[in-house]
Amino acid sequence: MLRTQVSAAARRPGRLILTGLAILVASFVVFGTVLVQQITERTARDNLSGTPAATDLVVGDPNQPPPTVAALRQVRAVPGVAEAVGRVMVGVSLGEGYLNLRADPGTGPLATVRLLRGSYPDAPGEIAVSPRTVERLGLSIGAVTSGTGGELSAPSELTVTGLVDTPDDDGYNAYAPDSVLAAWGGLTTVERVDLRVASGESADAVRQRVTAAIPAGLLIRTGEEVREAEANAAAAQVGKLFALVGMFVAIAVVAAALVVTSTFRIVFAQRMRQLALLRAVGAGRGTLVGALIAEGALTGLVAGVVGVVGALAVGHALPVILRASGHSVSSPGLPWAAAVAVVVGAVVLTVLAVLAPALSAARVAPLEALRAASVTAGRRGIGVLRLVFGLLLVTGAALAYAGTFSQLPKPDQQSYDPTRPLLLLVASGASAFFALVALGPLLVRPVLAVVGWPLRQFGPHGRLAVGGIGGTPRRAAAVSVVVALGVTLISGVAIGGASLRVLVDREMALSAPADFEVATDGGTLPAAVVTRAEAARHALARVVPYRRVDVTLTRDGGPVGSSEYGYSTTDLDLLALSTTKDLDVAQGTLADRGPGRIVLGNWAARDTGLRVGDSVALALAGRTVDVRVVAVLPDQGPLNAAIVADRGDLDRLGAPAAYSGLLADAARSGEDGRTAGVRALREAIRGSDGVAVSVLADDRDRVNDLLSTLLWIAVGLVSLTVLIAVVGVGSTTALSVVERVRESGLLRAVGLSRAGLRTMLTAESGLYGVIGATFGLMLGVPYAWLTVQALGINAPLALPVLPLVGLFVALVVLTALAGVLPARRASKVSPVAALGIEG
Repeated sequence: MLRTQVSAAARRPGRLILTGLAILVASFVVFGTVLVQQITERTARDNLSGTPAATDLVVGDPNQPPPTVAALRQVRAVPGVAEAVGRVMVGVSLGEGYLNLRADPGTGPLATVRLLRGSYPDAPGEIAVSPRTVERLGLSIGAVTSGTGGELSAPSELTVTGLVDTPDDDGYNAYAPDSVLAAWGGLTTVERVDLRVASGESADAVRQRVTAAIPAGLLIRTGEEVREAEANAAAAQVGKLFALVGMFVAIAVVAAALVVTSTFRIVFAQRMRQLALLRAVGAGRGTLVGALIAEGALTGLVAGVVGVVGALAVGHALPVILRASGHSVSSPGLPWAAAVAVVVGAVVLTVLAVLAPALSAARVAPLEALRAASVTAGRRGIGVLRLVFGLLLVTGAALAYAGTFSQLPKPDQQSYDPTRPLLLLVASGASAFFALVALGPLLVRPVLAVVGWPLRQFGPHGRLAVGGIGGTPRRAAAVSVVVALGVTLISGVAIGGASLRVLVDREMALSAPADFEVATDGGTLPAAVVTRAEAARHALARVVPYRRVDVTLTRDGGPVGSSEYGYSTTDLDLLALSTTKDLDVAQGTLADRGPGRIVLGNWAARDTGLRVGDSVALALAGRTVDVRVVAVLPDQGPLNAAIVADRGDLDRLGAPAAYSGLLADAARSGEDGRTAGVRALREAIRGSDGVAVSVLADDRDRVNDLLSTLLWIAVGLVSLTVLIAVVGVGSTTALSVVERVRESGLLRAVGLSRAGLRTMLTAESGLYGVIGATFGLMLGVPYAWLTVQALGINAPLALPVLPLVGLFVALVVLTALAGVLPARRASKVSPVAALGIEG
């Protein structure tokens, strides 16, 4: 019996692969993830170390007292030391900005920068800068500026002598040899000492000499140890990322198991007459179940091996291609243990997936062998036990959802732990999904009646497609549920990402409300700076000066709030800023701002107990002004201010007329526009001590780029489930074509054209996507909204309508395309030949 089933499966390798196609894709994804992790970790180890490859020994450790400059000189004097350089970074405050001044030799094997133009510094006060620093700070070769840093208490002159190429160019990088930097900044220590051993010398012998020459207690490590530690730190972050990736891969594996279960049900239904004949000649149910499970194990073995071999080939070819195109990417190893584990897992997963269909198929009566058709019609309904189980799952999902909702943070809640609500939410979501699995056949027809209505209006092809799906609700539910899982995850990412995007835009509108800020060290901004900035219309689109003072709040003669030093108050004109549209309010509206009206940050509102509509008095130096609260922001006010007041109200309080700073936007977009804006503001503040320019747009770009990267990674991960779902639709449609050859021939015989048959079968495949996407959105939207609230990050609920519509359409198109090839195959069968096949 076992030999019969296995040999039958081996004789039809096409069906064998088609049945296990989802397992093949899952095996490819799982083993591919292992290889990608190896590639990422090895690339991180090979390329993300900041220690030059020529470094043989390193003196010093971040967790211990640093080496002194005197110890550096002692190391250089040790026999066998070819080169020793001190590594140290000093923050330098310039009149027009800020510099990270790093020690680097500039030439030789231990250098991390390369000279492009000019000469490398060799005297105290000389520096070399990066290209972006030239653009941002205007420090071209020959420029002279002054700054304070290190042990300096007064500004000291700095002269730019060269332009260098650097690994990272943030726009404020400068370099000089350690001796030059130590002499200029009065440094007595360095962070560490990198040294290179002379040719022909033993590193161990030199290490012993250095240990004897320097003060006791300084740790000496080999360069390889330091590079390995730096690389491992980077690789550890990769490991954390792939732990998250593993969760999404596990979901894709679950989806593959559901697809394979559905596929085996179709295959066994097509062979029901054969199975009944085996029962009639004496095969017991247990024997039949064992044979079918063995067939499933063979399917899993073949699919697992093909998936692993395919992933191995792609995983080793991709780094070679990337290196040929100029990217520094390391190749993975040959993780045989992981490969064997994936193949074994594929076999086990397939056996588990085939168990329920095998038990069901083994219950076939021997009399079924007398049927004229070799295929039996699938059941349309579900049993009582499955119905009860599904209803219990629905009840559990609803109760857990309600429990999550009841534990959401309240508006004035001071502390919130999201662990319990999120656990309840996960339990609710899992229960809801398995309830959909259990009750799906009952839900297909009502959903199909709604979503299939437009298709029925396109004539007989549409009506036949809707009827074909409605005639096999269990099959339609099994495939659509996997599509629904993918849509639920992607719609959740889209909604969560849109909500997070609104939150980030709001926070950036508060912390970085413009491209640039010109501020002082606590003093006031010269009026000439504002005048010159406002005149630079060629580079600056808008200039918004502001004042900042600390005021107290009083009501009925007594103080309001617990702040001892008052509340930071600004008269920043919010309506003049381009980012004001991104601001959200917890109460009231920003449109009501004006004389006698203030806007409070969330912390100030909580501390004072004030709400929209409350009256209070601003007090400063014995003067008071009565105001009314018209809006409360969800977070702090712009530039971390607690109160935003009208300019006239601060005048009546006697606040100084001089501005504290100004905000400005670049007139043009892109790096060129930003550079022009920085130059214009530098020109405006020239000659003003203690005034500096900050490029707030750089921070905004970094946050936005990080958020976009995370969202694309999340979408890519959850798309694995959609890939499995599309594969399931394709294999289901292909097997259905085999099952319905006689039906297709009959339709052709009564006048349906080949194109019409192709259209009908392709529309059926697309309907799997329509039903699944409908189920997925019905689950994804409410659960995504509740997840955003349960995280407690104070993000607003956003519904990205266009992306969700695009997702719906894309899923329908993908599932329809998955049925194109099977439909073409069905349309090529002759009606006469099809009618001659036993149904």
